Amino acid sequence: MNTRKVTSALALCLAMALGVSACGGSGGSSGSGKKDQALTSIVNASSKKGGTVTADHSTGPDSLDPGNTYYGWVQDFSRLYARTLLTFKPAAGKAGLTVVPDLATGLGTSSPDAKTWTYHLRTGVKFQDGTPVTSKDVKYAIERSNFAPDVMSNGPVYFKSYLADDSKYQGPYKDKSPNGLSSIETPDNQTIVFHLAQPFADFDYLATFSQTAPVEQSKDTGATYVQHIQSTGPYKFSSYSEGKGATLVRNPEWSKATDPIRTALPDKYVLKFNVNQKTIDNDLLSDNLTVDLQGTGVEAETQSKILGNKNRLAHTDDSIAGATSYMALNLHVKPFDNINCRKAVQYAVNKTSVVNAEGGAVKGDVASTLLPPSVNGYTKFDEYPTAGNNGDVAKAKAALAACGKPSGFTTTLTARSDRQPEIDGATAIQAALKKVGITVNIKTFPSDKYFSNYAGVPDYVHSHGVGMMMMAWGADWPTGYGFLDQIVDGSAIKPSGGNNLMELNDPKINQALSSAISNTDTAARTKAWGDIDKMVMANASVVPLIYRKNLLYRPDSATNVTVTQAYLGMYDFLLMGSSK
Repeated sequence: MNTRKVTSALALCLAMALGVSACGGSGGSSGSGKKDQALTSIVNASSKKGGTVTADHSTGPDSLDPGNTYYGWVQDFSRLYARTLLTFKPAAGKAGLTVVPDLATGLGTSSPDAKTWTYHLRTGVKFQDGTPVTSKDVKYAIERSNFAPDVMSNGPVYFKSYLADDSKYQGPYKDKSPNGLSSIETPDNQTIVFHLAQPFADFDYLATFSQTAPVEQSKDTGATYVQHIQSTGPYKFSSYSEGKGATLVRNPEWSKATDPIRTALPDKYVLKFNVNQKTIDNDLLSDNLTVDLQGTGVEAETQSKILGNKNRLAHTDDSIAGATSYMALNLHVKPFDNINCRKAVQYAVNKTSVVNAEGGAVKGDVASTLLPPSVNGYTKFDEYPTAGNNGDVAKAKAALAACGKPSGFTTTLTARSDRQPEIDGATAIQAALKKVGITVNIKTFPSDKYFSNYAGVPDYVHSHGVGMMMMAWGADWPTGYGFLDQIVDGSAIKPSGGNNLMELNDPKINQALSSAISNTDTAARTKAWGDIDKMVMANASVVPLIYRKNLLYRPDSATNVTVTQAYLGMYDFLLMGSSK
């Protein structure tokens, strides 16, 4: 999951815990004065209704449309207005990794070969206009999100990849046939059946994606649906302005009787986009803001204000994000079509300097693998070791000679303009590569357009000679497959909004992923993820940089605060409220 789309032991903090309570709490105290309380418990618990959660973002979402997003924080936040078949339990610690029913009455029922999955929907769930939600609305949501890439370009394509052959189906905007996908059946209004091309042992995890949030076909306007999303959750949009923000208020058609997950304590959520990160951090410290929507932690300048202050330190949580920051080397941009040129970069990068540039140990540890230690299947190894992780000039120059570039070359490295630590990391890479004769020109782009317009668009990357791209990734769900598939499988390469930035399309890796997810033997699947990680690293197109942590700050007014174990180490929006 992108940390645009990014836990402890098997924990993939996805960002769900911010939304339970609103007024009052435990008196504004953050507890006993120790930091990291929200990693294992709910801090400042409250059961009172009311209050407004204020949330800012330094740029904005790829889209708040549940069918057109891949940002971790949006996946988490959208649960306030978009109910999915299943979801992650809003709970502290490892319990937050538990998959529980949401729209569905229970987990999926699988055929013995794991190729057919059936779900039954709860009765009484309605859209905000009072229309009952049916299985056909869930089917339509998947059709629009996975089969119309020219309209819905941001999200993953798991359903398209694994549903039984519908190669002729072009999505609901082009294919006007009343039945739509034949591989998804809706025998009645409360039943939905998925027929897969091959066994898929992790399908219940896939059913947690916001792409399964129902959409009324009559209300869908494609790319502009984001301006009038029809809620099925406890909150609906009272206003939305692209690039500026949004306000959510209570949805009177939501019924707690149909929803065992959401407490819906706050009265309102107010979102502001394109707010300077320093302003966001300062507003958190002064208790003028409930939460930073992005969920990737405070910037380096703010860290010093927190780590040296005992009172502020007690308000922080240094959460393992279950994510890896890395640099992607595009295989179709010269000279990175030559593996030895890629190896030269592997050896030239000073990873210790990158970690220090991005904030030091509180932001994570030096990475040598694509899979982070918290993800199922992680295996410890280092394909390109250097002393102290400081780079090896001699090995880098030898690789440059082997690739026919003994004097080095010039290339472009992209980073996100609103993520200063990422820019600082890119600058450290630039300095390290200069020592071996590689000239790096850094270009920056805003997070909300980084994948849809630039780094995730092969045509742009190729035509502008973008050889290297800064990237951060967290698992879509807590298994090796949930981490790897959308960034290393060739089928994940898209015309825009892509996450396989290397454009890696190795038949052996593709087949290994497919074979492993079809294997119903859990131990064998787990081992396979580590083996695939080694295959990816042998290709040298990924330069792992940091196993990420997020230094989060919780103000006094924030209630029911806990770090979610599902959405990239962020605070859980389904729990959090504000006493203001």
